[in-house]
Amino acid sequence: MKRVMILGQPGSGKSTLARQIGDRTGLPVVHVDRIHHLPGWGERPRAEKIAMALAEQAKPEWVFEGGLSATYEDRFARADTVIFLDLPLRLRLRRVVWRTLRYLGRTRPDMQDNCPERFSVEFFKWIWDTRHTGRRKPLALLARDAPDKCRWHLRSPAEIDVFLATLDGAEKSGQETGHEHLCH
Repeated sequence: MKRVMILGQPGSGKSTLARQIGDRTGLPVVHVDRIHHLPGWGERPRAEKIAMALAEQAKPEWVFEGGLSATYEDRFARADTVIFLDLPLRLRLRRVVWRTLRYLGRTRPDMQDNCPERFSVEFFKWIWDTRHTGRRKPLALLARDAPDKCRWHLRSPAEIDVFLATLDGAEKSGQETGHEHLCH
């Protein structure tokens, strides 16, 4: 496991899982929100975002979490592990509300500087509006014939825990955390 692509809709736990994998493996973590946003909630120009993401994806090791679907093809081609966090909408909405309350007025660790957490009706509407369409690309990536990739479709916190326990078990046993050990 050297290049991990984590996808999921808001509130699915992408940033948390990326940090957990990074802590366990020593792999550097890339948060797409830090690429997407400029300080103060500005949006970085599209061409600049794509260039930044491609530069990160060209590196030999990473845990890259988040969207920016314009770079999915390159990221998927480079990834050896692809994880789709496909949690229920109700749980994801609860998590977004909790995250907003927890960091209200402060910047989350996975966000760009000076982007204090705030309630946004538009963001909650976008979560609702994309609850079905946001699953299409990740599911299509997981369905591809790519025997060189570990693919994980995690649908619950319990499944995420099993994934992490499997990762911990491989590290503790000294085994390579590669395809044969972690693939489903």
